[in-house]
Amino acid sequence: MSRNTAPRAPAIDDLPQGKSLARFTAARLGGPADYLYIAKDPKYRDLTPLLDQAWKRQMPVTILGGGANVLIADAGIRGLTIINRATEIGHEDEGHKAIVTASSGTNLIRLARYCQENGLTGMEWAIAVPGTIGGAVVNNAGAHGRDIDSSLTRTMTYDGVRGQRWIEAIDMQYGYRHSWLKARRDRRFFVMSAEFSFERDEPEAVQRRMDHNNDYRRRTQPPGASLGSIFKNPQGDFAGRLIEACGLKGLRVGSVQVSPVHANFFVNTGRGASARDYFELINLVLERVNDAFGIALELEIQTLGDWE
Repeated sequence: MSRNTAPRAPAIDDLPQGKSLARFTAARLGGPADYLYIAKDPKYRDLTPLLDQAWKRQMPVTILGGGANVLIADAGIRGLTIINRATEIGHEDEGHKAIVTASSGTNLIRLARYCQENGLTGMEWAIAVPGTIGGAVVNNAGAHGRDIDSSLTRTMTYDGVRGQRWIEAIDMQYGYRHSWLKARRDRRFFVMSAEFSFERDEPEAVQRRMDHNNDYRRRTQPPGASLGSIFKNPQGDFAGRLIEACGLKGLRVGSVQVSPVHANFFVNTGRGASARDYFELINLVLERVNDAFGIALELEIQTLGDWE
């Protein structure tokens, strides 16, 4: 296939069925997808017709990027699941700034490295953050005091009614791990790409900040298969501090453990762990923290699939 030839959109009924989603998640857990498609074309010329098929059939659609902040039920996900692996990054110089555009399947760490290599500052916070641009745009991902909202200018989305359109960053109504897209009840949209504005800086200076962030992550967060931060930090406090204050570090349900390193991380110890173990541990921690402090923690991760 030549570079300019659009890939053919498959029919949904021709897609693989019943494939396990565990290998597509950071926690290495999750049941099967009814239908599975892996998107690789950064222009998504094959994906948008596939989305139209699913939406016309009233079929639920789930988009997975890096699978870093999702917990998929052992029973799997109904409808069509799309693994977004399409990666493309480019930039245009604008004086002391550059406009960087990345497809939504681009890994955040890869984008951070691209910026460093091109002498651009603003993505150092993402050097140790798993996940992809698409999920980061929807969830306003961030770390080290910065987030996607810090540099996003606009994002290209697709839906079955309006087709492709740019949404300006100001219209995303960003807040802490929140956006207008995340709040939409109608999930019939797909983030195709994002555009960012970054200032110029010396690559060596950008690298030093990235090294600092990497070192901080190694010192404060557990290695291995985890979902990232389980709970949002409540205003004026930290979820990890509250969980630790309840004496819950090291607590297990089955083979899933509240990390002894950081209490807001739950680790799959690899000994027959299940998504149900995670789910029960989450609910146990929620109950204990609420009983002790009267604080109802909110999930930062997203639970997907059939939990009945």
